[in-house]
Amino acid sequence: MVSGTATTEDLSEVEARRLWNALVKDSHNLLPKIFPDFFSSVTFLQGDGGVGTIKQLNFTPANRDFSYAKERVDEMDEEKMVFKYTTIEGGLLGKKLGASNFELKIVPRKEGGCVVSWICNYETLPGAPVDEGKAQEIKEQSNAMFKKIEQYLLSNPSLYC
Repeated sequence: MVSGTATTEDLSEVEARRLWNALVKDSHNLLPKIFPDFFSSVTFLQGDGGVGTIKQLNFTPANRDFSYAKERVDEMDEEKMVFKYTTIEGGLLGKKLGASNFELKIVPRKEGGCVVSWICNYETLPGAPVDEGKAQEIKEQSNAMFKKIEQYLLSNPSLYC
């Protein structure tokens, strides 16, 4: 078993609160809308989006690694714009990972826009090797998805205000 952390940090031209509203408060609608070839749906199984909520992300066959993931919201700090969640079922759990949890933090910049950091803490299953190539691929895919969301918000300046 190996424990590890993967992090990304991006500068965004989008105002922090708009990005928070899109990525955290309305991701269940936004993800399938912007990425219909990847997300078939995102549904709340329990709760309304706040702490304790369990949501299921359903993927299309374009995601060859798994068909769904269930996530639990662990922390949602509106003022500091910090969002923490844990994968509780599906995804790579039971296949390559024994545990994974995430933190998304959005920090406004004085110059405008914001800094978005995403931290993934994980534990591999015993005997499951860490595939650095796959980790890099996931990081690049996440970055590309973030950039597409950012472009969508920049192209639609009245959304998520």
